[in-house]
Amino acid sequence: MSKDNKYRSDKVKQEHTIIEDILPLLKELAELDIIKSIIPGRINRRGGSGIPPHLKLKYPTPSGIKILAKNSSSIQEVFVVTDETDKAMKLIKEKKFVK
Repeated sequence: MSKDNKYRSDKVKQEHTIIEDILPLLKELAELDIIKSIIPGRINRRGGSGIPPHLKLKYPTPSGIKILAKNSSSIQEVFVVTDETDKAMKLIKEKKFVK
């Protein structure tokens, strides 16, 4: 692995913390050919509700799609980079990667 990608595992950037049990979901999402990169963002705490880890599709961004990753105690912004936003959103829904 080159120095330029020291925080990258496949398409998932891991420079910062990723909330518990979400990384496997992001790696599964990264297997889609239409996805160029996945960049986890800031983490916020939320009231514990006992929900299993999952992803929630939010909206298109200039570089792709914003997704929220949630578990019972945290919520994290995740940015998916793609050149074909509409097609990627449709595929993500069809494959049931998101709730």
